[in-house]
Order: sequence, then structure tokens, then C-alpha cells
Amino acid sequence: MFLPKAIYYEKESENYELGKKLLNQYREKNIPCIEIENHNNIEEMRKKQNSEFPTMKQNLIIGIRKTHKFVPNHKTSDFLVPYTSSGCIAMCLYCYLVCNYNKCAYLRLFVNREQMLDKIKKVANQSETNLTFEIGSNSDLILENTITGNLNWTIENFCNNPKGFLTFPTKFDMVDPILPLDHKGKIIVRMSVNPKDIIRTIEVGTSPLENRVEAINKLSEAGYPIGILVAPIILVENWREQYTQLISYLAENLSQTVKKKAFFEIIFMTYSYIHRKINEEAFPTLLNLYNPSIMTGRGKGKYTYNREVREEAEIFLRDLMKKYFPNNEIKYIV
Repeated sequence: MFLPKAIYYEKESENYELGKKLLNQYREKNIPCIEIENHNNIEEMRKKQNSEFPTMKQNLIIGIRKTHKFVPNHKTSDFLVPYTSSGCIAMCLYCYLVCNYNKCAYLRLFVNREQMLDKIKKVANQSETNLTFEIGSNSDLILENTITGNLNWTIENFCNNPKGFLTFPTKFDMVDPILPLDHKGKIIVRMSVNPKDIIRTIEVGTSPLENRVEAINKLSEAGYPIGILVAPIILVENWREQYTQLISYLAENLSQTVKKKAFFEIIFMTYSYIHRKINEEAFPTLLNLYNPSIMTGRGKGKYTYNREVREEAEIFLRDLMKKYFPNNEIKYIV
């Protein structure tokens, strides 16, 4: 169980079974528990310097999710759904949540899970088509599950719903708790992968590639539909060699069942001015991901790879996938 430096909690969270359980567990371990009015506006956190970002990630916030808006999505799901957590305790240098939460991209747990899952069920059952709901767009549910057990609870309480599928991505390998569950094929797990050196130096605090591949194989053996995100594509100096090694490693180490059934998603990195400022102060010795020679501005304060560079990389990656995974669907490249 994650042992934070401190807990910040909304008083109302004690009215929920999960909130009461979490607070009691941490109080028993003598973790300071500090009452707050609103998980979205913790003044003490907002005033901290960018250099304190890693320390802020060691705190945990417990509250009530008040926003339940479903956002249409047309990639691997029909809707992006606000669910039981946002933020993370890992520190990937490109984390897109930083764009939304700035240095306050720490882990927040929302204890009104019944309300959130009930809405998913209702929308699913009222639809004429079998909808897929992305429940992990704001956090990593495999990681969160080690603290709350929410993923087990979700699978157990959704698997008998007449309609709908749930999906989520992860960078973590702690999948053993969900392996025995009767998921009925309604939970699509998508594992994010990257070259070993990129995981080690850029996806700070996440599971190694070898562990992620082992987790994919175990999930597939347990009957879960599997997606693999090669994401984000980061064009470091020797990116061609690194991504060739990655795809080759996947071809050699994924089980035959995975290679027969898994689909792929390929996503290029989007970076931002906010990332630059936080990383410069919080991680001054780590790799600078901003490369003005191959990046261009897109939108307010964001950077993407130049069109020519990106197109060249996409052709390279498509050829690589065709060589090693000729029969697997690539859902999209963005």
C-alpha cells in the first residue's frame, strides 16, 4: 500500500464506505490527515515551487468527484469517463495530466464510486449500440487498485451489466489481483510500452518493459482483451534503434495468444511549456525532451513534432509493425 507523506481529504469523503476505510487505514499508520474544503483548490499545494513537484507527488488527496461529464471519443472508446482517480504517483516527464493540473498532478482518489459506475451502466443500457467507456484517461487504474481495490470492485460490479465495455491503459504490472475475476470479456486492458531506456529515464516510477510484457501475457491468459499502446513515441537521438529493439522484443516475448489477438495504438508525444518549466526545476539532471530543431508550436503552450519529421517517423513505424506484426490491427496513429 502506498504510504504518502500526508493525506488531504474532504470532510464529506468520510460519509462514504471507501473514504472511511482509507482514512482509518492511514490514521492507523500515523499518516497526517489534513482536512480541506476542495480537492481542486489546495492553497498550500498551489503555492509550492516547481522544484517541489516530486515531493508533492508523495501526498494523497481523497475527495468527491463532482464532475461527471462524458466526453465523446472515437479511438478505442465511445466516451472518456471521469472515474475514481486523477493524477498519479509516477513522474513521467511528458505526463499529459501536467497540462491540466500543472504541478498539482498528484494522485487524487474519489470515493463516490457507486455514483460514477451507476451512470456508466445507465448510459450503456440506454444505448442502441454496445458502447465502450474509457475509465482510465485521468489516472492509472492498475496503480490505483493497489491502494483502493477500485478496479476489482469495478469489474465485479460491471461484468453482469447487460451492455457495454470498459477499457483503460496502464504502465504498471501489478495485475495479479484482477486475474481471477469473472470479467466476461467486457474489460479491455491496454498496456503502454516504450523502449527500455525511455522507460528507465523518462517514465520515472513506472514498471520496467519486461514486467509490462509479462503482465500482458498473464492478462491475455486470463481472457482479457488486450490492446498495446506504443506511446508516446519520443524522438530521442537514437529513436530508430530503440523502437526497432522494442518492437522486436515484443515479437519475441509476447505470447502467441497476444500476438494473434492484440490491437495496437501509436501515439506521438505532445510536450508543453508547463512540462519544460517543471522539469527544468524538478528534474534538472534528466533528459530535456524539448527539441526546437524538430518541434513546432501547437495550440497554447504546446509542442508537437514538425510535420516532415513526424511523417518520416510514421512511415518508419508502419514498416516496423508490418515486419513484426503484419496481422495485427493498428487502431490509429496520432
